[in-house]
Amino acid sequence: MSHGPISTALLAYGMSGKVFHAPFLSAHPGFALRAVVERHQQRMAHDYSNVRSYASTAELLADSGIELVVVNTPNDTHFELAQLALQAGKHVLVEKPVATSTAQLQALHELGRTVNRHVLAYQNRRWDSDFQAVQRVVESGQLGQLLEAHFRFDRYKLALNPKKFKEEPQPGSGLLYDLGPHLIDQALGLFGQPLSAHKTLGANRPHTQVDDFFSLHLRYPQGLNVWLTSSLLVADPGPAYVLHGTRGSYQKHRTDPQEAQLLQGTSLRSPYYGREKAGQEGRLTLVAADGSRQTTADTAPVGDYLQLFEAVYQTIRHGQPYPIREEQLRWQSELLEMPASE
Repeated sequence: MSHGPISTALLAYGMSGKVFHAPFLSAHPGFALRAVVERHQQRMAHDYSNVRSYASTAELLADSGIELVVVNTPNDTHFELAQLALQAGKHVLVEKPVATSTAQLQALHELGRTVNRHVLAYQNRRWDSDFQAVQRVVESGQLGQLLEAHFRFDRYKLALNPKKFKEEPQPGSGLLYDLGPHLIDQALGLFGQPLSAHKTLGANRPHTQVDDFFSLHLRYPQGLNVWLTSSLLVADPGPAYVLHGTRGSYQKHRTDPQEAQLLQGTSLRSPYYGREKAGQEGRLTLVAADGSRQTTADTAPVGDYLQLFEAVYQTIRHGQPYPIREEQLRWQSELLEMPASE
């Protein structure tokens, strides 16, 4: 097994490369950010002077010094580019969705085993502060037998996205494949594979060709029902997480600050990084045996996407199990693929 930092390359330096990958790969001592694909403008050198810019994916993959390739390109290219990287002997960290079909996903995992390389999913929202708070409450058992869970990820974007690939009806486009993997991964991480599922899609913005609303209803044992919902036409979002159990309820707004902080250039070393502001606490209401109720403010843990990269490092260098498991990705893909109700 190799030692030292993992020599890593990005396949793009747009918003995701600049915000969600490069800062963490540079901050974590287990990685050495070495290369990027930039077909038009070479912008990454301005931020990271030691990174080599390649004009094509083929040129980058021919670099024998690269061990890990981050596939941070449009959804419909993930499968092909991850496949090429694996065939070139690289590990891959692939943004969600890893592939646009279950068959493609299975093919990547089988290829990874054949060439002895890891296929790892970038599901950063597991390390959001708000979801970490929800996970802590669920695992504590304070709510008793959990009966309902509602997860929402809402935005207001009436105008169509100027990035045409997000608005054209092709594999991986639409809101379901954009925000759906986040919500589905969180639900699967908490509750596992559902007994059954029901999907509803909507296309409500003027002239849209893709879905901009979805709702998934997942049924679990012991009467647990989970709803995952997202819309691009919610002007005043309510709580992102609502849980009801036999002993109480919990609600939490979508308050993780990391994306906004990264866009503003906040340093990962800042004492404020990943910390929610005062007044954004969750609301935990518990019912005592005598029927009395007590509501308390629940402060979320610090959000930290660097933990995802730590997990990648531990998997590649030390063979530790990666937290986003292969079977969870398969369940996610099956839910994304399943037909919607008429």
